[in-house]
Amino acid sequence: MDIHSFLALGEQENIRYKLVKNKSLYPQEHGGRGTVESYVEDNYLRSCALESAQQGDYSKAIALLSQLIYRHPQNAVDYNNRGLIYFQSGETQKALGDYNTALQLNPHLASAYNNRANYHAACGELAVALTDYDLALDLNPRHVRAWINRGITLRDLGQYYEAVENFETALLFGQLEGHIWAERGRTYHLWGDWNCAIADYSRALTQLPSLNSSRDVSGYRLHLQLETWLNELLSPEHFN
Repeated sequence: MDIHSFLALGEQENIRYKLVKNKSLYPQEHGGRGTVESYVEDNYLRSCALESAQQGDYSKAIALLSQLIYRHPQNAVDYNNRGLIYFQSGETQKALGDYNTALQLNPHLASAYNNRANYHAACGELAVALTDYDLALDLNPRHVRAWINRGITLRDLGQYYEAVENFETALLFGQLEGHIWAERGRTYHLWGDWNCAIADYSRALTQLPSLNSSRDVSGYRLHLQLETWLNELLSPEHFN
């Protein structure tokens, strides 16, 4: 399989699969009827968990989310986010368990289907992954990362035309264009349409983080990979 840019944010050492990170560790709805002080404390813990995860301190992030789960055992979002961090730390079975628990608590949590799909894709279970991506998109048709991940999975199955269609749908929402152009370019590259691949790679490089901008780790790594792919296509040996 090829690089999967969103199966794990970028901290995951295996560059082939990086799991989708949620936009925030804050749930849309707060579980329970706690006091204002409790609500503020919960949000602070989630913020600290997100910061710890971004810094690569997965043990601390998991401990904070476990504390939240103890306080609010019915909050599906906290299970989903802990599963995400378990996956980033390489504890994939614990991740799957948390995703399943999150979906038992809230069968309408699109991000949990997307994250579980990433787990299945990372395990090579591509057909199962596609089922979960479809469920995520049924619940949230504007889930850009799910469209991207679904496109990459179709590409891994050799369904290049369908993969390109998914990336073009993702572009309609005006988010993550650099990543989408990179993945569409890689699809054209593998499909043998080198002119389209070069155009998409070049466009993506204008959007992705450079050497001097490192907060978006997954974008930075993809930038480096794109340079390699583009140089490969532009090298004289490629045309011999």
